[in-house]
Amino acid sequence: MDIKINGLNKVYRGGVHALNDLSVTIPTGMFGLLGPNGAGKTTLMRTLAGILRPTSGQLQVGEFDGTTARGRAAIQQTLGYLPQELGMYPDLSAREFLDYIGILKGLRDRRARQERADELLSLVALSSVAGRKIKTYSGGMKRRVGIAQALLNDPRLLIVDEPTAGLDPEERIRFRNLLSDLAGERTVLLSTHIVEDIAQTCRRLAIMKSGRVIFQGDLSQMLEETQNKVWLLNTVGPKPEGDFIVVSMLNLGNSMQYRIVGTPPKQAQAIPTAPGLEDAYVWFMHEEKPSARIATY
Repeated sequence: MDIKINGLNKVYRGGVHALNDLSVTIPTGMFGLLGPNGAGKTTLMRTLAGILRPTSGQLQVGEFDGTTARGRAAIQQTLGYLPQELGMYPDLSAREFLDYIGILKGLRDRRARQERADELLSLVALSSVAGRKIKTYSGGMKRRVGIAQALLNDPRLLIVDEPTAGLDPEERIRFRNLLSDLAGERTVLLSTHIVEDIAQTCRRLAIMKSGRVIFQGDLSQMLEETQNKVWLLNTVGPKPEGDFIVVSMLNLGNSMQYRIVGTPPKQAQAIPTAPGLEDAYVWFMHEEKPSARIATY
């Protein structure tokens, strides 16, 4: 299910532009949406899910027009959505919670609904604790319940908003692997501010800043944009200053090594180095007057 967005705007009361003439094409498969908090990612996710109505612009999800009431209702029938904060009933077990959500999603056959719940609990590795109350679960286990509820209706489009925020490293890896397995014939849209989550799960992505898409393409194209902009700078004494961003520092004992993105000081002994995804992300976030880079798939 391809998604085509052109000139999309969302203006809240008081003239706050959460989405600002946003355009992006999201193909079938795993797709990452990367950007800092406040970039407009959650507003875009809620608009795609039919929770918010856009102020203006075009939004096509598969064959459905997301700017009309009928189109939004049709999209919601094919959608699985895991928001950043999913309200749960802590005194229900995971199995009971999924059964309840299945009823809300129109799964009327009780046996089929319960079989689907058990199938998904197995998929997210919660079968052994399915009868425990959700309030006894860890944060990662609750997120896995969240992805299970999003999959109840076998959606063609799965949207997950900041799914690994607050999880420990092991749970983050488990969740990333699960999302990768869920892609294929469906579209999985992963929204996050964590560069590593995108690097480990997505080949194609878009970067958002101030309600706009400033880059869309694949990971290799993102790195190409940052060639000759990343340097290693060794100094003794105070931290260097200039037209660059310090990405990391390494104490070498009698000197400090700085990994910088931008233009190194003229008198410094700077060594060019290959960019990583974090370097590229920093470059896009701090580049003056960024313009959208659009790649074809």
